[in-house]
Amino acid sequence: MAGSSPLFSSPDAAAAALGSAGYLADTHISQVVFLADRLGKPVLVEGPAGVGKTELAKALATATGRRLIRLQCYEGLDESKALYEWNYKKQLLRIQADKRKGWSELESDIFSEEFLLRRPLLEAIASPEPSVLLVDEIDRVEVETEALLLEVLSEFQITIPELGTVTATSLPSVVLTSNNTRELSEALKRRCLFLHITYPTVEREREILVTRVPGLEAALADQVARLVASIRTMPLRKPPSISESIDWARTLLELGVAHVDTPDVKETLHVLLKYQGDIVKVAEGLPA
Repeated sequence: MAGSSPLFSSPDAAAAALGSAGYLADTHISQVVFLADRLGKPVLVEGPAGVGKTELAKALATATGRRLIRLQCYEGLDESKALYEWNYKKQLLRIQADKRKGWSELESDIFSEEFLLRRPLLEAIASPEPSVLLVDEIDRVEVETEALLLEVLSEFQITIPELGTVTATSLPSVVLTSNNTRELSEALKRRCLFLHITYPTVEREREILVTRVPGLEAALADQVARLVASIRTMPLRKPPSISESIDWARTLLELGVAHVDTPDVKETLHVLLKYQGDIVKVAEGLPA
């Protein structure tokens, strides 16, 4: 993740910067972020949904004062949505307005920057200032689109036949996230530094809760962290994410709940869990 100058003087400095943006990075995360910047490599972040993969990119942008440019991946994503496309309606209006012009003159006019719609990859590469490019859930795209992304991230340039080649003057910091729903190509993995993020330890989650939930007492944060960690060991359809843990702590705080072993807690499980079967399963183990 190289820019015009190094972003961090050390892994500890990276951790401190991310912390200032509300992201508590452990030693491994801060080291990868530091090395990615120094080595000029994208970071491929894998792990289950809700462990803070996307939040890492957002925090990096906030901590460095860079603009966040996000490419949300999905099945069927193609070049026109990832790179660029032409504003055909505007082009048609120009052609209709200038019918007296010959085609060669019109062609040079309508295939210009004025009619170009920049999508996230081109936006990041053409940006005069360094940015943070987030390619979110890359495992959701087809292999062909993954190859396109790899080509762009390898050269940091995009060729537009009508305009020429756009080459990055300020390299973006790149974060790719994956929920590991399919195996990514070896070529993509070689291009990136790999970072696996899983659910935090009880101690780390307690720190996250205290940081992200103003007014939350350390004792209640510890109870929430321990109970959530225990719930994640259960055979659930969807274990609670960190963001859901934060929402649940906020809920308990708003309702004035001081202990998670009170019967009232059962009525709040819908904030933490998203499937009725999971709610029932967890509720059975809580105080009546």
